Amino acid sequence: MAAFPIFASRRIRKTPYSARVEASGLSAYTTYNHMLLPAAFTSLAEDCAHLKQHVQIWDVAAERQVEIKGKDAHKLACLMSARDLSKAVPGRGYYAPLCDAKGGMINDPIALCLAPDHFWFSIADSDVELWALGLATALDLDVQICEPDVSPLAIQGPKAEDLMAKVFGEEVRDIRMFRFQTFEFQGTPMIIQRSGWSKQGGFEIYLPRFDLGLALWDRIWEEGNTPEFQIRAGGPNLIERIEGGLLSYGNDMNRSNTPLECRLDRFLALDVEGSAFMGKDALLRQRDEGLKQALVGVRIAGDPIAPLAFPFATKLNERSAGIVTSAVHSHDMGSNIGFAMLAIEACEPGTTISVETPAGWRQAEVCELPFPKA
Repeated sequence: MAAFPIFASRRIRKTPYSARVEASGLSAYTTYNHMLLPAAFTSLAEDCAHLKQHVQIWDVAAERQVEIKGKDAHKLACLMSARDLSKAVPGRGYYAPLCDAKGGMINDPIALCLAPDHFWFSIADSDVELWALGLATALDLDVQICEPDVSPLAIQGPKAEDLMAKVFGEEVRDIRMFRFQTFEFQGTPMIIQRSGWSKQGGFEIYLPRFDLGLALWDRIWEEGNTPEFQIRAGGPNLIERIEGGLLSYGNDMNRSNTPLECRLDRFLALDVEGSAFMGKDALLRQRDEGLKQALVGVRIAGDPIAPLAFPFATKLNERSAGIVTSAVHSHDMGSNIGFAMLAIEACEPGTTISVETPAGWRQAEVCELPFPKA
């Protein structure tokens, strides 16, 4: 597939860190929430290997925040989130699928509870701000909704904690997974949360001032550019995320899929008394009636496949069985691995299906998620 440059416009925004990203060997961008998101530097495979051994600094400013604040903020957050936020605690983040009235997934953000009347939804790639505004307007809720000037910067990898402690102090080590605390940089308070879109461990820094972006990047780079840390610029890595079972909204699921089909049952408040989130009735019906399709893992035979031209069509006994949504070659697992949304009759682990790749039809084996550790 040919590669073409992205024509710059006001609809595709740069980030506070773009100048440093582009000076760090960037080889590919993608777009995300109307912003540039770094996709690759040296290569997917080399970036992945480095991430697993050292530490990387990621420009994830495209992970935008939808701020909901005011008297009815908690009410709206609970209505939007299929995850139970009724007892949300300030200082905690919650993986929170958002659904429409039919149970279709609108987004799968992390909901950060800053205060009982103040939430950020740290979103994947869809316009949640408009959804929140529509609900608030229709229900005449007393809330203020906006996209604040907040640009996350992620520090990921097995050496991330040690590097963050050098920059922000030993207190960073006390932050538990999906918890956050406030730290200062050049007199500006900013939230730091132990989270990130990798399985290698790390933190996300929620920078609240665009103009401080380069200074923040440079401070972390200065401490990390040593033989001890061997810091590099990076970004969410396709190989690492599939190995780790991390789904990508817009790729592996969208509004045509429900959280139940995506195997996200454990995050749903379906059995929480008093919960009344958008789409709950539809999801209860689907659970009672049984799924017609579901997300599974696949191992695709043959030579390494290029991560292009998705989705791939699939067949089971010569009949259409669904699609492979994302796939890539994993050196550590010694095979092509991916995610597939398949008809329920094709979802049994060990089932053999056919997959249409750019190199022709290949056999694939259905397997459970997450994949075993590489």
